[in-house]
Amino acid sequence: MPEGFDFIVIGGGSAGSVVAARLTENPLVSVLLIEAGGRDRHPFYHLPAGFAKMTKGIGSWGWETTPQKHMQNKVFRYTQAKVIGGGSAINAQIYTRGNAQDYDEWRQMGCTGWGYDDVLPYFRKAEDNDTFDNRFHGKGGPLGVSQPIAPLPICEAYFEAAAQIGIPRNMDINGETQDGVCYYQLTQRHARRSSAAMAYLAPNRGRPNLTVKTGVEVRRLIVTAGRATGVELMDGRQLMAAQEVVLSSGAIGTPRLLQLSGIGPADHLQALGIKVVFDQPQVGENLQDHLDLYCIAELSGPYSYDRFAKPHLAALAGLQYLLQRKGPVASSLFETGGFWYADPDARSPDIQFHLGLGTGIEHGVVAMPQGGITLNSCYLRPRSRGSVRLQSADPAQMPLIDPNYLSDPVDREMSIRGLKLTQQILSQPALKDFVLAQRLPGPEVKTEADYFNFISQHSKTSHHCAGTCRMGADAAAVVDLQLRFNGIAGLRIVDNSIMPKVISSNTNAAAIMIGEKAADMIKAQHGA
Repeated sequence: MPEGFDFIVIGGGSAGSVVAARLTENPLVSVLLIEAGGRDRHPFYHLPAGFAKMTKGIGSWGWETTPQKHMQNKVFRYTQAKVIGGGSAINAQIYTRGNAQDYDEWRQMGCTGWGYDDVLPYFRKAEDNDTFDNRFHGKGGPLGVSQPIAPLPICEAYFEAAAQIGIPRNMDINGETQDGVCYYQLTQRHARRSSAAMAYLAPNRGRPNLTVKTGVEVRRLIVTAGRATGVELMDGRQLMAAQEVVLSSGAIGTPRLLQLSGIGPADHLQALGIKVVFDQPQVGENLQDHLDLYCIAELSGPYSYDRFAKPHLAALAGLQYLLQRKGPVASSLFETGGFWYADPDARSPDIQFHLGLGTGIEHGVVAMPQGGITLNSCYLRPRSRGSVRLQSADPAQMPLIDPNYLSDPVDREMSIRGLKLTQQILSQPALKDFVLAQRLPGPEVKTEADYFNFISQHSKTSHHCAGTCRMGADAAAVVDLQLRFNGIAGLRIVDNSIMPKVISSNTNAAAIMIGEKAADMIKAQHGA
């Protein structure tokens, strides 16, 4: 007989970990959490600076995009987590929630119950904030949220430089207003990464009603008479869910698994020889992501963390962390940034900055031999829409990921404006004692055509993909406002794929919020 549980959660990432932990608060409810990736045993998953290794392959599926036809056919490495904790185990630990108007806009689009006042209690419920305890923030939740403990003097100079072009300092960009430059709060506790796995699963490993299987990949969902009843694993084993299957594999993984299960656009599935279980044309559509551009400056002295690339200094940094929980290893390397305007008439900031305290931190980004800093910018409300499709019926083949970057000319214009803002900041007198010269873009980049050629070579994903299983009140929506799949009973989607529009910031905190809110919805429906 197949093994059975009340709930099966597919994906042990930022949202899936939350759902599994919250549902098993009821000792009468049994939950199986299945994660395709392994355990988070490697120290890089727990050391804040371990992020520098993450976009280069650790804990990732190793996927990339299709050639981007609006960016001179550039192919982007597209890091998607494959480890317990998901994106929260490999990201830069930046705790931002988006703008309040993002969620109010969801409500205006028909997503009643998802306005800012509706979601704020779930952000607060998750938080154990080491600084704030007020209307916007909470203490005592599972997720460690902390002030950075390893900033460098150049961060304060960056704040002064921003002020010199009219961008104010903001002490809490998750509070009353998002405008301004800031130290980001980080998903850390005691100078260690606070991933969803460490925050929600690790404290509850002893629960007899919580089963976590890592290194196990789901081949397909089992749908019987219009109801999701379980999953089939790669080895052919079947596991059954008496109440619900909760799909939480992310904005790429979720539509991929649905399509492998015969749930998605019928014409696409039939062309690949996949039996159509349910025709839902919107599965895999509406893909949105933030395109990240960057300006790299060479420094006139050892003012960034690049100097610790030398083996003997790296060893000293490791020793400092072990003894004091301070120094380079305690840094997320991107703990400084902020929000501002490319379009002065925008309803809220439409550009986000991330100041990298080094160069070559992420895959494909140039490193400065003498040391430098990287100032990233991304346009926060892209109009471009892409898709996730299958190459074939073979689950071993990576999906066709097409963010369709810059297909809308407004995205191109605003992205370049954001890049020019980073150049302005790095050119200010406040940074004169630190910056030797801006190296990328160089002085030869002048015209709009030059900038387009530059960003077609020097850009990356912000890792903020969303929208591929859109929530809505309309008939075309993939899930309803309770995140239940429209047309298949017993199936719920809980991850960033449900976002009707990507939020105006990093997306990890929102994924955790979605997990918290969904857990309450599931409990309410099942009396659990």
